[in-house]
Amino acid sequence: MEPRFRSGDVIVRREILDGREWMVYPLRVVADDGVLLAAHLARGTPLTFGGGAFKWGPHPWVHFEHTWQSDGVLQLQRAGDGYAVWARFKGDELQDWYVNFQQPLRRTARGFDTLDQELDLVITADGSSYVWKDVDHFEERVRSGGFGPGEAEAVREAAAEVVRLIEHGEPWWERWRDWRSVPGLFEVPGPVALSTPPPGPADR
Repeated sequence: MEPRFRSGDVIVRREILDGREWMVYPLRVVADDGVLLAAHLARGTPLTFGGGAFKWGPHPWVHFEHTWQSDGVLQLQRAGDGYAVWARFKGDELQDWYVNFQQPLRRTARGFDTLDQELDLVITADGSSYVWKDVDHFEERVRSGGFGPGEAEAVREAAAEVVRLIEHGEPWWERWRDWRSVPGLFEVPGPVALSTPPPGPADR
């Protein structure tokens, strides 16, 4: 399958909630074979948040600096998966693997759309253990009716699949553990403007 994006391309990751952009930011493509998309989120990358009212309220990151604060992250996502695996770095060392459960990516001409689904899993850098994160937030979202029909069940199925991969020694993301960003090669992309304006009073 031909790659959709080329290494070095700047693409846009959009979180879509209520049919509008909840948060958007640029990533730089590392590799793309049409199934697996690897993209780098650089420290200092500008984050843009949607305005107006959302059913989940404002994006939780809106209360912090509107740039990515930690060291670089390599985001790995495969077509059809209900999660992405982020290789998080501290300097030049792999800090851990962060599994972000999210809607399967939907490719666009500019990048891809998805939506974070609260639940996360943090795997130690050596892959020897893992710990769940934000389980209470996920369950509260379920309890309050924040997910659509079948959505919470899909997250649980994706979580079970990731655990199966770990416990059976089949973590496909491990082949990326030696990847490192080359200093000066990937410049921090500029900010991304919203393409869906907030609704006016008549639309609320």
